[in-house]
Amino acid sequence: MPKNILAEMGSQVGLTPARQNKKEAEEWVKRNQTGPMINPSFEPDDFVPHSLSPVKDEKKKPGDKSIFLVNMKEKDLQEVEEYEPYDNRVVDHPTTNTETLLHLLKGSLGTGILAMPRAFSHAGYVVGGIGTVIIGVLCTYCIHILLDSCYALCKRRKVPSLTYTAAAEAALSEGPDWCKACAPYAALIVNVFLLIYQIGTCCVYVVFVSENIHFVLVKRFNVEITVFQVMLCILLPLILINWVRDLKYLAPFSAVANVVTIVGFGIILYYIFRETPTLEGKEPVGRLADFPLFFGTVLFALEAIGVILPLENEMKTPKSFVGKFGVLNRAMISIIILYVGMGLFGYLRYGEESMGSITLNLPSETETLASVVQCLLAFAIFITHGLACYVAIDILWNEYIGVRLLNSKFRVVWEYIVRTIIVLITFGLAAAVPELDLFISLFGALCLSALGLAFPAFIQSCTYWYYVSRSERIRMIIKNIIVVLFGVLGLIVGTWTSLQSIIQKFSGPHNPIVNGTHFTMLNETTLP
Repeated sequence: MPKNILAEMGSQVGLTPARQNKKEAEEWVKRNQTGPMINPSFEPDDFVPHSLSPVKDEKKKPGDKSIFLVNMKEKDLQEVEEYEPYDNRVVDHPTTNTETLLHLLKGSLGTGILAMPRAFSHAGYVVGGIGTVIIGVLCTYCIHILLDSCYALCKRRKVPSLTYTAAAEAALSEGPDWCKACAPYAALIVNVFLLIYQIGTCCVYVVFVSENIHFVLVKRFNVEITVFQVMLCILLPLILINWVRDLKYLAPFSAVANVVTIVGFGIILYYIFRETPTLEGKEPVGRLADFPLFFGTVLFALEAIGVILPLENEMKTPKSFVGKFGVLNRAMISIIILYVGMGLFGYLRYGEESMGSITLNLPSETETLASVVQCLLAFAIFITHGLACYVAIDILWNEYIGVRLLNSKFRVVWEYIVRTIIVLITFGLAAAVPELDLFISLFGALCLSALGLAFPAFIQSCTYWYYVSRSERIRMIIKNIIVVLFGVLGLIVGTWTSLQSIIQKFSGPHNPIVNGTHFTMLNETTLP
């Protein structure tokens, strides 16, 4: 991954406006204190608050309700139409279409794909395959409407690009009156969901690394150690890697992690197809009560909403990102095929014994290669923890804490304290719930139902509220209401089901933290 992509993760993947110096941060604080917060990432030089949203044309006949026109001067309208955001972007090291495609694939291939066999065990191989394709198509559609809305907002505000939070705030300020009142809080809401998601992702990484190391130590070397003790051993290295303030120092390790991940997936596929997968004993349709767990896992695995805007903003030819045969569609088709393949064949190979990560199904107790791939993927995800946690640190520090400590001589010390606290939070949650599949399902349903489905549909509705005809607006609203309701339903039901499963698994006498290991819980027939 190029250094410029990594450098943008904090401000664009983190979806927070980048403030590079003290003067800019002071202006941000001053703006906050003197009136409604306007995100500087989309504030034009001649910014006028009352011009944020268009109004109906006063000259329109009272009886004509079919078209909602924009009350703009013809000159201003012509300037908006002539402004091309793509031509005004200045990127130091723009990425090619192929590089962007590879970055998008890497951003979507991680712990999520390793959990797909377990997800298929909840839904069945027929429902799982069809459901993954449907969710993947829906996610792709929502990414398209988010990009389209950002492009329209950029043209109107004459800015080259927008972050997610900036787009949400700008869209609401151009929507109906009740949306305008919510616009100042849009950035906070998006940041809260993103922060929860990033912390949850870091928890998933902690559990993944600890489980795989623990599995190798116990199964391969017969070491008597608990998962919690393994977590304690990696806690200090986790803190140290998150003390790295500049992502460029992690770039070489990230490149190594990418190679290791590809090799690891290849070895996993070898173990899956070493013995022919069979339909015997596998269910085509799973229990309805378990479907929300499948939904949350697939959404967590497929959704790459955090890297979409940064990658598109860094492209040499951003127009190639969208379109029928654009980079986005090619990447998502490849990702959906990979996820369906891993989930389907992984489930047909291991059935109901599929664990939260397919790496835990590998025979590490008898084969060195299996132990090696578990350790290699644990290392790759450990490095990725520093990148994922960087986004959470950026949101908290640059957006809410650091700006209040500009004059403190201990500002750097406080930054390290914040970094350490975030790592401790992820460690504490992972130690409390060391179940990979439940964590993935929980945070997929809780955060990505909103960030990946509901918010893009809502942003599109507000962006074009006054810019389309009445019939077009009705069609858009109906379509987006369906998407929003689907996202909200997935959020509520998926979160509730995941929390219920967590409570059931950890409220009984077989609590894995009390007993020292949780692997025996994966096979309920071993319980008295």
